[in-house]
This record gives sequence, C-alpha cells and structure tokens, in this order.
Amino acid sequence: MDTIKNAIVTEKSSRLVQKNQYTFNVESGLTKTEIKHWAELFFGVKVIAMNSHRLPRKRRRMGPIMGHTMHYRRIIITLQPGYSISISPLGKKRKSLRFNRVTLLHLLKSRKKRK
Repeated sequence: MDTIKNAIVTEKSSRLVQKNQYTFNVESGLTKTEIKHWAELFFGVKVIAMNSHRLPRKRRRMGPIMGHTMHYRRIIITLQPGYSISISPLGKKRKSLRFNRVTLLHLLKSRKKRK
C-alpha cells in the first residue's frame, strides 16, 4: 500500500512554510501526479508546483547481517496564494496517512462525474 508517511518539521521546512511550501516524506513508488491529486483531495488545496528528491538509505545491523532502511522520497509542495495546510505541533506524532492508489482513482473518477 502506498502511503504519505509524515510531514517534516525542520528549520528549512519552517522557512518554506512562509513561502507557502510544505514538506512531506512519501514512499518512493508514488508519482508526482498521484501526490498532487492526493494533496488536492485530502487537504482541499490547489498545488502550483512540486519538487522531490530521494533521500539516502541508512544502514541497519541485525546481528551479523547488514541491511538498509527502505527508500523514500521527500517532496516539497508549493500551494497557490490563499491556501494553507495545518501541520501538527512538534510534540505530537501523527500516524502515517495511508492512501491507496485505487482509492485515489475512485475519488478522481467521482470528482470528474460531478463536473
């Protein structure tokens, strides 16, 4: 299942919020188009642009075996002026926002029928 993992709260992302840009971690299998539609449907905002990059893997040891953490991407979503997304405070951890591709396609089809 494809998921939007969490919102990122760092110094850089805090500066970007002032420019109406929001940062999220996403599974690497999602495309920019899917992420854009997800953000527009889930948050009810209009997305102007998106930038993404893959973060490096981290090494993990399980006894004598060396492994790696799963790949994921970091995306920066730029919203139209007048729109915003509320990010949870630092102290509280949010669960992953699970969003299935099939659900996304179903929502998009129903949205087109309404128009």
